[in-house]
Amino acid sequence: MARGRVQRLEIHPEHPEPHRIRQAVARLQSGIPVIYPTDSLYGIAADSSQSAAMQRLYALRRHDPKKPLSLVCTDLAQVGQFATFSTECFRFMKRSLPGPYTLILSATKSAPRMGQSKRRTIGIRIPAHPVAQALASSHGSPLLSTSVREETDDVQDPVEIAEWFGAHEIGVVLDAGILKGRASTVIDWTGDEPAILRRGAGPVDDLE
Repeated sequence: MARGRVQRLEIHPEHPEPHRIRQAVARLQSGIPVIYPTDSLYGIAADSSQSAAMQRLYALRRHDPKKPLSLVCTDLAQVGQFATFSTECFRFMKRSLPGPYTLILSATKSAPRMGQSKRRTIGIRIPAHPVAQALASSHGSPLLSTSVREETDDVQDPVEIAEWFGAHEIGVVLDAGILKGRASTVIDWTGDEPAILRRGAGPVDDLE
């Protein structure tokens, strides 16, 4: 893969500059994915209403087309538009989100279809990072998202990330500094009881 210099915008990690967010949202609305910081590691986001943007996201990460992407929401009210969940799950989300969790839930008819999977489930994220929150809120509708690299990476430098992706593949990198952490904890709550699929940044002591 040819490497180029994608545009990298330095952004305040706690008080993101609105004009930087607007620049990123403009890229998203034009169908171009952007890289942004989360409360775990850096992710790649795309407009959930554009199938071409979704396909571009799959191609960038070389994902199996049967593997669903995550949907980044702004709050639990928005989650309720795209997923169904039990009272126990709602209580967990209310006390744990925003936070470093990906919840696999049963999808509603309003949820975007992702890839070639026939299973009607959806991964939900509400990251606690101020930049991620500002991006999702300013975009106005949920964002499709996946990790920048393999989930085992625990240190991510946005300068290196910008060099890794070709200039014509990513709209912009929102640089909030080096992130040192773990991938999100993944919980499948499509059944009566939660199943922990991956232990990551979010604690799960209260589920065991």
